[in-house]
Amino acid sequence: MNYNPEVLKPRYLPDADRLSVLAATILLAYALGRFVNLPSRSLAVQLPYVYLSVQVNIRTFVTLLVAGLTAIGADWLLRDHPALRANNTLEHWLLPALTAWVIGFPLYQLPMGPLWWLGFALGGGLLMLVLVAEYIVVDPDDVRQAPAAAGLTAVSFALYLILAVAVRYSGLRLFLILPALTFAAWLVSLRAIHLRLHGKWAFLDATIVALILAQLIAALHYWPLAPASFGLALLGPTYALTSLISGLEEGEPLRQAAIEPVVVMVVVWGAAFWIR
Repeated sequence: MNYNPEVLKPRYLPDADRLSVLAATILLAYALGRFVNLPSRSLAVQLPYVYLSVQVNIRTFVTLLVAGLTAIGADWLLRDHPALRANNTLEHWLLPALTAWVIGFPLYQLPMGPLWWLGFALGGGLLMLVLVAEYIVVDPDDVRQAPAAAGLTAVSFALYLILAVAVRYSGLRLFLILPALTFAAWLVSLRAIHLRLHGKWAFLDATIVALILAQLIAALHYWPLAPASFGLALLGPTYALTSLISGLEEGEPLRQAAIEPVVVMVVVWGAAFWIR
């Protein structure tokens, strides 16, 4: 048996200068958004039997700008990867953009102080880890590819939980919460299935997950649930449905594919209603 140490050793890491510049730019944008105070404006529309009003301020623009900036930066970071075979890096900047977007929610809700700076530092560290992991999973022959993919999957569901808790805590109306959480569920499910199936896109499957979650979001919105309970109640089915679909796509029998999702649902929903 021939032993080739080159096969087992880690292969590539992102350029440290590019990674530092990207992370610093994103965090600087969030810091400026916190300290710059501009008057907010109200955008309203009158529909039959319903009046919709949205407050738009500097933080709204910064959050969207940072998500777009992160997507562009991730593409820029990945372009120098020697193992990158395709010109399209879409799959690798979806999760970094979601990470940057979600980081903004707790940062703008926490009061300025040590806790805010802790969240700021943790958010920056998490974003850098996601970017490094996305860089690693580009190369299927990298020995770190499997744990990096598992880490990205775990981070994606953790981000969904943070987002659900944050929007519930903020007290936003349903017409704002529903599209945000539904789109995030679609994005998380799409990326998780794509990672588990080693590059296969499952747009229809992710859409089914998102539509089911949309019904659940609308129902749970009117329940008297604490933010943490609300987030866990959505996290359970999001993970369970994604795991079930992935297992079926891999050819597992329905009974075998359903074991893990059912166990996770029971544990997560049990925790959600225990802490309510």
